[in-house]
Amino acid sequence: MTLKPLLAPLVLLCTVCAVSAQTTSAGTAPTYPQKPIRMIVPFTPGGSTDILARSIGQELTKAWGQSVIIENIAGAGGSIGADKVAKSAADGYTLLMGHIGTLAVNPSLYPKLPYNPVKDFSPVAWVARVPNVLVVNPNVPAKTVPELVALAKSKPGQLSYGSGGNGSAANLATEYFKMQTETAILHIPYRGTAPAVTDLMGGQIQMLFTGAPAVIGQIKNGQLRALAVSSPKRIEALPDVPTVAEAGYKNFEADQWYGVVAPAGTPREIVLKLNQQINVALNSADMKRRLNTEGAIGTPETPEAFGKLIVQEIERWRPVISSGRVKAD
Repeated sequence: MTLKPLLAPLVLLCTVCAVSAQTTSAGTAPTYPQKPIRMIVPFTPGGSTDILARSIGQELTKAWGQSVIIENIAGAGGSIGADKVAKSAADGYTLLMGHIGTLAVNPSLYPKLPYNPVKDFSPVAWVARVPNVLVVNPNVPAKTVPELVALAKSKPGQLSYGSGGNGSAANLATEYFKMQTETAILHIPYRGTAPAVTDLMGGQIQMLFTGAPAVIGQIKNGQLRALAVSSPKRIEALPDVPTVAEAGYKNFEADQWYGVVAPAGTPREIVLKLNQQINVALNSADMKRRLNTEGAIGTPETPEAFGKLIVQEIERWRPVISSGRVKAD
């Protein structure tokens, strides 16, 4: 009796098992995602972080056929939402749309920050750089930065500015502006950018220095007046608005930046798959057009480049915060 008829099924079974094991050990990226992805925005809806998260989420949904659900979890300068992601399963199904505040400012701002932006996250993709725009209520008589500075100096402490909260990017940018212009302007913190924009249009506050996506529409329809942008160069969405440096304050730069991170330990294959697809979206003509319209600049880079940015920015803003001009809630 030959053993070949008995061995053939056994060989086939072993081959199938070997292929299955190889597929599993090779990583989950080829089959990821198999269910909806949750992207947490650590601020209220309507701000720059929320706008960019929804744009990226739409592109991932179109590419993969799985929904990207945006969840807004605001509070503590973005720390509550960021901490939730840091403590989530490292399986690629919970992501954070982080930004300069949550990933670079909060470590110096909050002595007992519940997460470490370097150790507790895997950088995925640097999404965009967003110049801040200095806007005022149309009833404010100043039409240029020098006029605003002169007005603030003539009424020390009587003008007020809003932000998305203590330690937010808008808070940092404006405090940096105050340092450069030697002005005293009262800070009114809000729980997110959107309510600050609403109060600015209503005249409850006089100025706001925040990301272009959150105010570009109001500028174009005349509800707000733009005086300057924080970037080294003018932005395509507002070509007639000068930079702060052009207005007379040299070397002023205070742009915001945004990027996606996942919990530390997320499989490398998933990180790379997310990075590749997000970069495809950022390089598309449609996304470039949308970002330009919103006043944002796409930054398709590697996960390593984004991780390097986070480390550099933590060190950059530490002295500004330690000077005592920026306080946590």
